[in-house]
Amino acid sequence: MLNAVYQLVEPRRFETVFQEINVTSDKILVRPTYLSICHADQRYYQGSRPAEILAKKLPMALLHECIGEIVYDPKGELKPGQRVVLIPNTPTQQDEVIAENYLRSSKFRSSSMDGFMQDYVPMERDRLVKLPDNINNEVAAFTELQSVSVHALSRFAVTANNNRNIMGIWGDGNLGYITAVFCKAMFPQMKLYIFGVHGEKLADFTFADEVYHINQIPEDLLVDHAFECVGGPGSQQAVEQIIDHIQPEGTISMMGVSEYPIPINTRMVLEKGLKLVGSSRSGREDFVKTIEICSSHPDIINYLSNIVGAVVPVRSLSDVRKAFEMDLQKSGGKTILEWNK
Repeated sequence: MLNAVYQLVEPRRFETVFQEINVTSDKILVRPTYLSICHADQRYYQGSRPAEILAKKLPMALLHECIGEIVYDPKGELKPGQRVVLIPNTPTQQDEVIAENYLRSSKFRSSSMDGFMQDYVPMERDRLVKLPDNINNEVAAFTELQSVSVHALSRFAVTANNNRNIMGIWGDGNLGYITAVFCKAMFPQMKLYIFGVHGEKLADFTFADEVYHINQIPEDLLVDHAFECVGGPGSQQAVEQIIDHIQPEGTISMMGVSEYPIPINTRMVLEKGLKLVGSSRSGREDFVKTIEICSSHPDIINYLSNIVGAVVPVRSLSDVRKAFEMDLQKSGGKTILEWNK
């Protein structure tokens, strides 16, 4: 069976290639239905990654945030039309200590293997999670990003000390918002403080206890623990402020991705006895937990619906380019592709 795969061959240019799918294998055939654009996909699309990285990665199908419908399950366990979330992390081995998303041997869709911009995707059984009916398609499309926040919060739960009165989240973008939503659900006893730079975005954190512009933080304000959800060049200032405003022996959960190294005030990290915990991507158990939390907390779906910035019907590669350009120009929110190819 021939399958159409839509690859980015150079910045801002997609091409269609055809690949053979073995329909007699034990893999489950899934048709993508809704996909979401991530910052990482945009960096490839714009060509903002270093030239040597682009030369190594391209051509490659983009997008790793995706839901789809079952087309064929050789075991008959999943019925045609069943909605599922597709897990982009693809481990090739297991380790008793290291999680699947940190194994250096693992592959990842739209990074080290083709993403979900395809007509059909053959998937391993454990790379699919059923979607309940009470999660709508647009919010479900970026379950992967939600699972990244849930993964980081789950790590916080086992690494942080028991002083859990105030959580600070630096970053008012999509990652900061999603992390804040799940933080409120997973740690309802903690006060939640948000630190950002955009007044209109900070206004969306209606569930937070306090919001602060980063230039107007009271000098005596302290948080017990903090999440850095800024990324890019802004990571440096965010980490500096967190170190200044965190209690001794607090945990700093770092989630923002920066293309270049940033300096960190290690003197104060040592003096305060701080713990820096990096979190990246997620694994199957994080997807399962994310869906369980969303299903049992309907208010989360309402909050996450607020950051669906645009839904773009896609019937051609020109529609894909339109979606990426639209995503590039918007001030915030998630751009969803309704995959009708």
